[in-house]
Amino acid sequence: MIFLAMLLMGMMIGFVGAGGAGVTITLLVVGFNIPMHAALAVALSAMIFTTLSGAYSHFREGEVVVKTGAVLGAGGTLGAFAGANVSLMLDEEIVRQMTSWIMLFSAVLLYLKVYQTEWLNSKFNFPTELLTGKKLYIYGILAGTINGFLSGAFGIGAAAFIQLTLLIIFGVPLLQAIGTCMMVILPISIAGGFGYLIQGQLDFHIFLQTLIGQFIGAYIGAKFTHLAPRPVLKFCIVAMSTLGGVILLFGK
Repeated sequence: MIFLAMLLMGMMIGFVGAGGAGVTITLLVVGFNIPMHAALAVALSAMIFTTLSGAYSHFREGEVVVKTGAVLGAGGTLGAFAGANVSLMLDEEIVRQMTSWIMLFSAVLLYLKVYQTEWLNSKFNFPTELLTGKKLYIYGILAGTINGFLSGAFGIGAAAFIQLTLLIIFGVPLLQAIGTCMMVILPISIAGGFGYLIQGQLDFHIFLQTLIGQFIGAYIGAKFTHLAPRPVLKFCIVAMSTLGGVILLFGK
């Protein structure tokens, strides 16, 4: 049943082009009564493989700012490992509540990015040149650590946060921000997943069902992305994160 559910979810993930770590956690916790920390371990570990293929694809297309991504990824590695260990010290209900609210906040950011692009551009003075020098390393390590901590502690991919960080602080153009974000999430997923693994929280049986189901489903779902009307696609992008957060917050 987990495999079939993840197959369907993978189709939606492939359709909207989102990582889906948050909704994976929601499905495991609410749908299959998997303990919260075990669900975090599975979601982060599965994300390693989805972001690996995505990051490689973007890299081949020249859509990755490697130096910026490497700096944020280094900070993210430290943050994610620390976040995983801190999460295990917290009560699972607290982690569940925090994950829910972060997912909902992420949905708000996605809404602004998808539906309110002009307003967002008017409120933020996006830099036109890449951040370099000492500021790149200072801001990069700091921003990477914060985003990595959120991912490790609460299991989310933090894609919306990382992309906005790249746009607003580091001057990375939108298309390259998407590709660079995938590069940053990869070491975050590895470090966070490893943190849960060494604490004995990763159930390999559930992990394999999740990974294979989402891998196959995402391949199928991606075939429909260009066929769907743009309003439908935009709605699904925002709705997936919103529903995941609401169900995790109020579901039993």
